[in-house]
Amino acid sequence: MAKKKKKPIVLIIEDDEVLLRTLYLLFRKYNYTIASAGDGDTGLKMAQRIVPDLVILDLLLPKMKGLNVLKYLKANPLTKNIPVVILSNLGDEYDVEQAKSLGVKEYFIKAETDLSSLAQRTEKVLSGKV
Repeated sequence: MAKKKKKPIVLIIEDDEVLLRTLYLLFRKYNYTIASAGDGDTGLKMAQRIVPDLVILDLLLPKMKGLNVLKYLKANPLTKNIPVVILSNLGDEYDVEQAKSLGVKEYFIKAETDLSSLAQRTEKVLSGKV
């Protein structure tokens, strides 16, 4: 009997409830298991507990900023290899460079991002093509 393929787990750490719901619905279409957190502290704890296949991370979050979440994820042997995709309103060169220096796979600016292209790039990250 063929072994059933495990659905990838995507953790979305985003405090905007409308965007979070939209992302949830979008990624469900791709047959992912979705976990979500509305603040950085909860998101970090959740990532350490479930060890998702991918994290989509906002940078402007309550309780703990996204860059701090990213630093902790990358410093922890359990979570350091989880690919992280940034989806944020912060788009200045400093923020982008800081995130990339910490190993993010992709950086998307919310106002400039079509969600279907986000989903397509996320597919590539999950498949190891990015």
